[in-house]
Amino acid sequence: MNHFDWTQLLNPEFYITLSIGGFQVGLYIVLFIIFAETGLFAGFFLPGDSLLFLSGIYSGDLIGNILVIESDFINVTLLALLIAFSGILGNTVGYWFGAKSGYYLFKKEDTFWFKKKYLLQSKDFFEKYGGKAIIYARFLPIFRTFAPIVAGIVSMDKKKFMFFNTLSSFLWSFVLVFSGHYLYGVFLGFGIDLKEHIEMIVIGIILISTFPVFLKLLKKRPQDK
Repeated sequence: MNHFDWTQLLNPEFYITLSIGGFQVGLYIVLFIIFAETGLFAGFFLPGDSLLFLSGIYSGDLIGNILVIESDFINVTLLALLIAFSGILGNTVGYWFGAKSGYYLFKKEDTFWFKKKYLLQSKDFFEKYGGKAIIYARFLPIFRTFAPIVAGIVSMDKKKFMFFNTLSSFLWSFVLVFSGHYLYGVFLGFGIDLKEHIEMIVIGIILISTFPVFLKLLKKRPQDK
C-alpha cells in the first residue's frame, strides 16, 4: 500500500487518477470539487482551473470509467458538459446560501475555512462589474467561490443570475477542458508529454489565474493608505 502524503491533496492529478478498491472515482471527485469550489464558501482553496485543464488531458480516462465512447470529441464534450452543469449547480447553491445567510457571514469571525476579507473583496468586485462579475469570477480563484454568495446577499435578480451563471459555467468548462485536451495532443505531436510536466502546468495556471487578483490588490493598496 502506498504511503499517503497530505500534500497530494494540492495536486489536481491526485483527484483525477484516484481509485478506491480498484474502482476509479476520478470523474465523481472532479465534479464534486467543481461543485464545492463554486457552491461552498470553504472551497476557495481547491484547484479549480488546473483541475479542469488536467481533466481535459485525462478526458478519455475519466469518461471511459462510466461510458465506452470511441469518439474522442464526444468524450471531451461530455466531460465539459458534466463539469458545466456541476458548476451551475454549485453557483446556484452559493446564491441560495448568500441569500439566506449573507448577514451572518459578514459578522462571522475568520477561521481556517473562512476568510472575511475574501468576501469583502468579492463584494467590491461584484459592485464594480455587476452581472458580468459572475463571468469574470469564473476564471479567478477566490472570487469564483464568493461571487455567487455575494449575488445572493445583494439580492441579484434570479433570472439574471441564472443567465450569467449558465453562460459563465459553460465558458469556463469548455475553454479549460478543451484547451487541456487539444494542447496535450499538439504538444504530443512534438514529442512532449504534458502528463510528465503536471507540476509545471499547475504552477503556470495558478500564476496566470491569480495574477489579476494580485494586480487588483496592488492597485487598491495606495488608495487604502
